[in-house]
Amino acid sequence: MEHHASITSLVIVIIVAFLTPILLHRLKLNFIPVVVAEIIMGLIIGKSGFNIVHEDAWLGTLSTLGFLFLMFLSGLEIDFTAFSGNKKNKKKANDKKEPNTFVVASIIFVGIFVVSLGLSYLFVLAGFIENVFLMTLIISTISLGVVVPTLKDAHLMKTNIGQTILLVAVIADLATMILLAVFVSIYDGGEGNTWLLLVLFAAGVGLYFVGRVFKNRTFINALSTGTTQIGTRAVFALIILLVAISETVGAENILGAFLAGVLVSLLAPDQEMVHKLDSFGYGFLIPIFFVMVGVELDIWSLFSEKKLLLLIPLLLLALFLSKLVPVYLLKKWYDTKTVLAAGFLLTSTLSLVIAAATIGERMEMITPQMSGTLILVAVISSVLTPILFKKLFPQEKTEEVKIKVAFIGANQMTLPVSRALQSNLYEPVIFHTKQEKAEKQIADSVFEIIEMENYEIGTLEKHEVYEADIIVISTGDPDLNATIAVSAKEKGIERVIARIESPDLAEKAQEEGIEVFSVLRSTESLLRAMIESPGVMSILTNQENSLHEIRMLNDHFDGMTLRRFPFTGDVIFVRILRENESIVPHGDTELRLNDRLIVTGSKEYVDELKRELEFCFWC
Repeated sequence: MEHHASITSLVIVIIVAFLTPILLHRLKLNFIPVVVAEIIMGLIIGKSGFNIVHEDAWLGTLSTLGFLFLMFLSGLEIDFTAFSGNKKNKKKANDKKEPNTFVVASIIFVGIFVVSLGLSYLFVLAGFIENVFLMTLIISTISLGVVVPTLKDAHLMKTNIGQTILLVAVIADLATMILLAVFVSIYDGGEGNTWLLLVLFAAGVGLYFVGRVFKNRTFINALSTGTTQIGTRAVFALIILLVAISETVGAENILGAFLAGVLVSLLAPDQEMVHKLDSFGYGFLIPIFFVMVGVELDIWSLFSEKKLLLLIPLLLLALFLSKLVPVYLLKKWYDTKTVLAAGFLLTSTLSLVIAAATIGERMEMITPQMSGTLILVAVISSVLTPILFKKLFPQEKTEEVKIKVAFIGANQMTLPVSRALQSNLYEPVIFHTKQEKAEKQIADSVFEIIEMENYEIGTLEKHEVYEADIIVISTGDPDLNATIAVSAKEKGIERVIARIESPDLAEKAQEEGIEVFSVLRSTESLLRAMIESPGVMSILTNQENSLHEIRMLNDHFDGMTLRRFPFTGDVIFVRILRENESIVPHGDTELRLNDRLIVTGSKEYVDELKRELEFCFWC
């Protein structure tokens, strides 16, 4: 009978998890995060509703695994490239330089923690809770699971304000998770065993270096397909191993799972593996966990205590104040609506509050009713904050931002190419040394050329040549071309194209990541192609319907099939180049970040597609 009951409860939870996103879609309630809807559905079938589901061994195990996998994916969600300070500080329309995202995000998080600490003392003085440290962690935490989808939906992930909001959430996620582990080691009866956490982190560092050694081995790549799927096996082995070490040293198992996600993120897995892990986690284990959170939550018991009812609005207010006060720093660069919207979005909190509430209840620092109240507040914040963010965030008109192409050297090649590039996508600029008066009059009548004293690095910096997105170097001196190209790469220019005729010099330049072209080799290749493949040459030289290469850099389309791709122009996908693969595209082919798409179509639509996919050229 007990076995029958456990299977029945499991079946009900699985069916509810399956139906929840369908109901959200059919009822047009897309503003509610799916995970929040799953908790609400759990409320309906659990203690607060029909009480038809009861936790047992099956559901307890799967729910725990779901929570561990959620923490793993939270760690995996962290993009450590965001911590690099290599991005150029671009100017906003009002001539103000945009802030350094990492520095500003770090200052804001410190402010959030300090304000949260002050508010926690007020809650302790009011008699709502006894432990200031635990309350500080609850107030200061931010839900990456709500922030990331909201920023993606608003197409703000690659913008400066989006990166700042994301980094605040990432730093809060990392810091509060580590501090939660420290909290457990201090207060959970462990006398001075905090140092044992170093064993866990040392194990993590060791496993990271092991992963780096084996990641690109040939035999690993060979075992990554078919029924072997060695990469996925390695990920699950890593999660279980670090969870086991975490429990052994007296820390919470969720810290081990989170650390596993961080390590996998640092190892830069391919997008296909991340997609598989997301599919497994959010498709099976994680929905069970969130439904069971709702099942175990008894709302009616909260209503029986007036003190807990009073706590709900007070805690929501504290969550908002703890974020808005430090976020007000952004007022230096952004308008009031943008700052308020950022404050509201950072108020969202969910998984780590559930973790802190669960731990606090287990350690008997808070009552089950208080734990339920904290989770309820987290659910309310996760529903309200994305809506308020979308309502408040200003919908500015998208400026026609152009890709700036700097040509160094005016000659028979660069002049006509710069003219052909002039469009609503590219902004070509030609830089040249001072010319004779007669030459200058001829050039100025057709082209706008910026004159410089010489091609020295200091002169190029003075004329802001290195502010361009793409630099094309074609002076008459190949050694000078190579020197300027290397300096441009050192300045952080992603695409540098240089005219170099010498094969040896060209090889060295290519090792530096410089794209090389040669008049001699180009002419030779062109003549051969005209003889061998005249049809292909007509496509390549037809400006209206030639072949174009586009980099897929907009993560909004990552994982989207070509069948679902919303672009409606006359562009045809000819080939998709992915790492060492050349893929023939069809309707079910999925786009991946950093794919190189070979397309053909009219120039107008190709330029529009470039705007959509090469989004981070101007972010």
